[in-house]
Amino acid sequence: MWRGVLKTEAGQEVPFVFELSENNGRYQAVIMNAGERLLVDEIMFRNDSVFMVMPFFDSEFRLKLHENKLTGTWIRHLADKDVLMDFEAQYGNAYRFFPAPVATAQAGGRWEATFVSAKGDTTQAVAEFEQSGAIVTGTFLTTTGDYRYLEGVVQGNELYLSCFDGSHAFLFHALISNEQEITQGVFYSGLSYSEQWSARKNEQATLPDANRLTYLKAGYDKIDFSFPGLDKKLVSLSDEAYKNRVVIIQVLGSWCPNCMDETEYLVPFYEQKKDQGLEIIGLAYERSPDFEKAKANLTRMQERLGIKYPLLVAGTNDKNKVNESLPMLNNFLAFPTTIIIDRKGNVRRIHTGFSGPATGAHFTEFKKEFELFIDTLLNEPSS
Repeated sequence: MWRGVLKTEAGQEVPFVFELSENNGRYQAVIMNAGERLLVDEIMFRNDSVFMVMPFFDSEFRLKLHENKLTGTWIRHLADKDVLMDFEAQYGNAYRFFPAPVATAQAGGRWEATFVSAKGDTTQAVAEFEQSGAIVTGTFLTTTGDYRYLEGVVQGNELYLSCFDGSHAFLFHALISNEQEITQGVFYSGLSYSEQWSARKNEQATLPDANRLTYLKAGYDKIDFSFPGLDKKLVSLSDEAYKNRVVIIQVLGSWCPNCMDETEYLVPFYEQKKDQGLEIIGLAYERSPDFEKAKANLTRMQERLGIKYPLLVAGTNDKNKVNESLPMLNNFLAFPTTIIIDRKGNVRRIHTGFSGPATGAHFTEFKKEFELFIDTLLNEPSS
């Protein structure tokens, strides 16, 4: 067991725990965030150097091993630059924030949260936390998706939460001022981003309907496109393969953790339903405009997750690029966005974001409702 710490530009520490093992000369690490176990199996030792390539999101560690300590950098490859965060890890430590935290306050429950950026922009969220002793797990749900698996502690009346998955490097800190209010919160993301946040206990807190946020412009009931697949052959909804089929259009990116969660759900669902008339097409908006770089990242994702439906290179991960390439959409907000098309080619639903397995009952409810809706469309006649 190792305790890893990423350091932000402001000097804050983003901790996480991982297990490193070796079997017949092959090394692997398992990164732990609450209920998530993320396998990293591209690890190479060269003398005292250690190279760890994350399975998704185009990032890696370059480290030096000295006795029982790893030091170096985590490198996140963006389209036009690399972002580096200092990193160190200590062998033999299995705690996240404190070896023996003692809580004097409770963070468990449902909270109505507000995030405020440095520019003054506000984002509403719903936080759901579970607390056992001093240990806290949970997530924030927003209109664009959830913050995935957060884990931490309450130490005294201070709340600490973190997450690292190869893309997200999240740290949350706040005071639990009473059983009904969380104040003085700061959210750190990556090397330099931060926001203020606060929350008020509200067991009835809700978000807007994710099926009503993005919609077709007036005069449209269908969509169409023509984008290259990983083999560079153009694929369009008007192709014969998609006629009289129910089609799920997944607007995603290989850099997007919520997209990974959605894909992990859709892959086995597709295998169950494809013989009943279901097709899925992934429209990928990647960080790099270079086709070969985009293809490499998508191929890695495809192989890791066992994706059997086509992934198309649709553009770069700019919401404006989505609007340009799919001009019939109004108010595109988030990756992933899922467009559901019936056997007649009509758009029946557009779902913004994805509340994945870290959201617990919300994920269960989503699957139940989603699968019922798809089954209804599969049972409809094509003409």
